[in-house]
Amino acid sequence: MATVLSVSGSPSATSRTARLLRHLDARLTAQGHEVIPLDVRTIPAEALLGADFTHPAIVEAIALFDRADGVVIGTPVYKAAYSGVLKSLLDLLPQYGLHGKTVLPLATGGSTAHVLAIDYALRPVLSSMGASHIVQGWFTLDKDITVGEDGSLTVAPGTAEALAQVVDDFSLALGGAVLPAVTAEHTEAPAVPAASTAPARAA
Repeated sequence: MATVLSVSGSPSATSRTARLLRHLDARLTAQGHEVIPLDVRTIPAEALLGADFTHPAIVEAIALFDRADGVVIGTPVYKAAYSGVLKSLLDLLPQYGLHGKTVLPLATGGSTAHVLAIDYALRPVLSSMGASHIVQGWFTLDKDITVGEDGSLTVAPGTAEALAQVVDDFSLALGGAVLPAVTAEHTEAPAVPAASTAPARAA
């Protein structure tokens, strides 16, 4: 199937955004795609902030974007926009670094006041970088992200279905299969401690 680059733009080591992405990665993998995770926070700060295009980590990140057929971009919402570390990485990609690619934008935040951040902050940047198709995204409230003591992930009723739908639409756009409908999700001890998400309007 397709190669998908799953990018977490959170600077936090205990990121809800990254946990959510890794949970959704499993669905894409089950649909037959090769999924490559990329946590922007793991790229050395001196390379990102110093715009060091020759740094091996930047060279590798650019190569991953170039290789991908589709890209999932996840970010926490800070000051009504996407994160600074994600901005730093996107600034280092070629002007049309998303040319010909299908993109799924996702965001997490503490208030529904930020629900339009995907439409008004993230989507225009992705479009300017040449993305051929930006599918409907989704905004998830932080308070609905729950991690069990055993590391299990619970997705709140309603949000599980919505997230499954946007992921399936993304998968179909890439030529993938679709899994059975989801009602509520509970995942036992995933590789990355995971999260629960609740509905809020998306892009």
